[in-house]
Amino acid sequence: LRKDDYVFSTHRGHGHFIAKGGDIKKMFAEIMGKSTGVSKGMGGSMHLFSPDIGFLGGNGIVGAGIPLSIGTAYASFYQGLDRITVCFFGDGAACQGTFHESLNIASLWKLPVIFVCENNYYAVSTSTKETISVDNISIRATGYNMPGITIDGNDIIKVYETSYEAIERARKGDGPTLIECKTYRIDPHCMVLKETRKKEEIDEWRKKDPILRFEE
Repeated sequence: LRKDDYVFSTHRGHGHFIAKGGDIKKMFAEIMGKSTGVSKGMGGSMHLFSPDIGFLGGNGIVGAGIPLSIGTAYASFYQGLDRITVCFFGDGAACQGTFHESLNIASLWKLPVIFVCENNYYAVSTSTKETISVDNISIRATGYNMPGITIDGNDIIKVYETSYEAIERARKGDGPTLIECKTYRIDPHCMVLKETRKKEEIDEWRKKDPILRFEE
């Protein structure tokens, strides 16, 4: 992505913020509630916001960034600019009504937006087996006439290559793409909830750590 491209993140947007070129000291200042933070200490950990690098914030509401991303994508389209919008969300957000509404509009207008679903198999502690009727969320793209791709989200090279193709496609005016990255959250959802997943499952995913795999 370029500096003038847009990114909408989730309530765990710290990695996205850093990758987009965000100031790490200002990020930590925001987390600590300091006025020197990117949102002047008023957003906190969930609401990092830095428009100067195209980072338009995390969000504490599940799936809330998806319709917002349609706004910047439409602005780029309307202004005749080749800016891209990338929207990150989790598997739980893929069951929100805004997900379907936004994909439909993005496809109708061929908007330059890439929807990235970080599917870690659990919405808090509820398995996707109990909430999602399909094996791969990416298949839902078929209903909206756009490419839908499921990849190993812990394979850094595969993520890069797939993203590159989607970005080039959007920048040329060929419309949106839905990318589903299968991954896993090793730690519990938050520190106050009891871990309900099996230890064997977590240990198996530890072996698939993307950083260790990339080093090897």
